Amino acid sequence: MQFLVFQLLAPLAAWGDVAVGQHRGSRDAPGASALLGLLGAALGLQRNDEAAHAALRDGYGFAVGTVEPGQLLRDYHTAQVPGRSELKGRPHRTRRDELAVPKHELNTVLSTRDYRQGGEWIVAVQPSPLAPQGLAALQRALREPRFVLYLGRKSCPPAAPLAPQIVEADSALAAITAYQQGREAPGALRSLAWAEGVAAGLPPHLSMPRKDRLIRRRGWQFGDRTEHVAQMERLDEGHGGA
Repeated sequence: MQFLVFQLLAPLAAWGDVAVGQHRGSRDAPGASALLGLLGAALGLQRNDEAAHAALRDGYGFAVGTVEPGQLLRDYHTAQVPGRSELKGRPHRTRRDELAVPKHELNTVLSTRDYRQGGEWIVAVQPSPLAPQGLAALQRALREPRFVLYLGRKSCPPAAPLAPQIVEADSALAAITAYQQGREAPGALRSLAWAEGVAAGLPPHLSMPRKDRLIRRRGWQFGDRTEHVAQMERLDEGHGGA
């Protein structure tokens, strides 16, 4: 079985969670929607190409190994926006267009946004029979992306090349382990999270819903999927006591 394996390292990353009120949280590892967005950007997919994004969603499964989840950083954020009535009937394709109203018609929105500082993750991509692109095509795209890549938000560019490699292995864990053996000073995995249908190579300690299954990219609509998680420390403890 072949996997495409690559690294994600950045000073800041933001792995979106369910937004409640004005708080924009971040999970400690990327989910399916973030990884599909990354692949879509590398391939040069337009946001309004719903069929292409759906094909990516149905064509690949992901396993994410967390080496370092990063420290939490919470940013107090303010932004000026006009009301809906002020935008009605006026084109506002850019931020400049949006703000081209009299100052007294602008409102200030307050929010908090969470980031992960100094995180490191290893991702294994497993294709399904419906995969629209071979792993070699994805590898080329990640090496020479069509659009700028970022880790969750545009203010979070990668700190190092993604270094994608195609690895032959029996499972995602074996593929990630083989990938790490070729790196300098690889860090130990803390956990592995994977989607339903991915050959993880180990049993989960926890299975839970995560609302990051893409429904409509253009409309920012997402549904639930099941994510399985294994903690490596618990596996080591169990092995040591056997």
